[in-house]
Amino acid sequence: MSVSLEQLAAFVTTVDAGSFSAAARRLGRAQSAISTHVANLEVDLGVQLFSRHGRTPVLTPAGERLLQEARVVLDRREHLMGVARALEEGVENKLVVAIDELYPEQALGPVFSEFARVFPHVEMEILFPLMEDVGELVQAGAAQLGVMWQQNRMPPTLQFQTIGRVPLKLVCGRQHPLAQGGAVAWEDLKRYRQILVAARGQDREKQYLRVAGEVWWVESHWVILELVKHGIGWAFVSDHVLEASPTAPDIVVPPLQFDTSDRLVPLAVVWDHRRAQGAAARWLRQRLGADMMTWKTPNP
Repeated sequence: MSVSLEQLAAFVTTVDAGSFSAAARRLGRAQSAISTHVANLEVDLGVQLFSRHGRTPVLTPAGERLLQEARVVLDRREHLMGVARALEEGVENKLVVAIDELYPEQALGPVFSEFARVFPHVEMEILFPLMEDVGELVQAGAAQLGVMWQQNRMPPTLQFQTIGRVPLKLVCGRQHPLAQGGAVAWEDLKRYRQILVAARGQDREKQYLRVAGEVWWVESHWVILELVKHGIGWAFVSDHVLEASPTAPDIVVPPLQFDTSDRLVPLAVVWDHRRAQGAAARWLRQRLGADMMTWKTPNP
C-alpha cells in the first residue's frame, strides 16, 4: 500500500468542491489527473471512496470515515510546513515564560491570544513561580522571558522594562483588631503579625513590603488570604487575587490614616542580555511592554 499526499489532496478537494472537474480547477490540474489520483487511492486503500452512479461523486460509508483521516494527514502536512518556515525565519520552536502571580490573570488572555495568532507554531510553556524566583529562572536559562516584581536592585545580567503597576490593598479578617475601629495608622500595622509572600532567595528584596516586627512567610497569595480570613495576621494583596478568592466575603479592607490610595508595586518584563532571543521572544517582550498602566479590578 502506497498512499501519496497528492492522492489525499485530490480526494479531499473533490469532496469539498463537489466534483472531479471542480476539484481539478481548484488544484490547477487536469480532471483526468484528479480522477486517476482518486482511483489509485481507492486501489491502494482497498475500499471504494465514492459511488459514481449519479452525475456527481457521492461518498460511500467508507469514504465518509476515511475523509476525516485524510483531513488530519493534510492538516499535519500544513503544520509541518509552517514549523519549517518559522524555523527558517529564526522563530523559536518553544518559548518558556515565567510570570509572577502579581500579574493580573485577566491581562494574560489578550496577550497570549494575540501571540498564538502571530506565532501559531511556537510551543509555549508558562510558569508561575514566586517573586524574585522569576529572575532566577531567567538567569539560569530555564525561561527566556519573565514578568516579575521590579526589584530595587535588579541582577546585572537582567535587562528589564517596566510594564505596569499593580495596586496592593491592606486586608485583614473581620474579627481582626485592625477591622474593629476607624482608620488604621502606620504604627498600628507594626503591632500585629503581617503575612508576606515568601520567596527563596535575595532576602533584601523580601523585606520590601515588611512593616510589622512579627512576620509569617507563605509561598502562596491564596493561602495568605485564607490565613488572613482566620485572623492570623494582616497582609498586602492585589485586587485581582482578592476578587478571585472565595475568602473575599470574609476579608476587610480597612481605611488608612497614612494613605488615601493603594500601594503600587511595579512589574517588569525581564530577559538575560547574555542570551540571544528569537523573533517570538522579542515580539512578546515588546507586546508586554506596549501599554504601561495600572491594573485595576473592574467594579461589578
